Amino acid sequence: MVMSWVFAGMMLLSLLAAILTGNGAALSAAVGDGAQKGITLALSLAGSLCLWTGLGKLMELCGISAMLGKLLQPLLGRLFPASKTNEALRGCLSGNICANMLGLGNAATPMGIAAAKHLARGDTANDELCRLVVLNTASIQLIPATVAAVRAANGCRTPFDILPAVWITSFLSAGMGLAMAWLLGRLWKNA
Repeated sequence: MVMSWVFAGMMLLSLLAAILTGNGAALSAAVGDGAQKGITLALSLAGSLCLWTGLGKLMELCGISAMLGKLLQPLLGRLFPASKTNEALRGCLSGNICANMLGLGNAATPMGIAAAKHLARGDTANDELCRLVVLNTASIQLIPATVAAVRAANGCRTPFDILPAVWITSFLSAGMGLAMAWLLGRLWKNA
């Protein structure tokens, strides 16, 4: 709700500034150009999104998600204790984490939602659900496929030259996010 007010305010300020500076025609052209580029970008990403979402569903149906869940069990068991006894949760979590590591945030979303449904207890977010949200928000990306696809679609000749920066920032943000989730979870329980 708040963001809709922010965006509406930004649009009104842009319109007002364009009228006051006599750049109404430039604003009109920019709106049309931006809409066209947005559609082009969405269509260029649709193929990879469909591919990876379908691959995620295929992995689930073939049992690969379950195998990844067993492989990731030591990590998942520490972060999400409920995954020790819930194989469906473990499969959703492992698929979600693997998709995020490949930089496929949109393809990871359905698996993240399924994992959140398994973790939800009542109408209050528990510690495990908060950790899942933190991991999805600050996901560790080994191969930023979506960002590379956007860069390539915009004419970048070396779309993966951002790898070192992505690795550093994603590990730091995920680590700090998990540390804060753990700390705030401890403080909340003691309050």
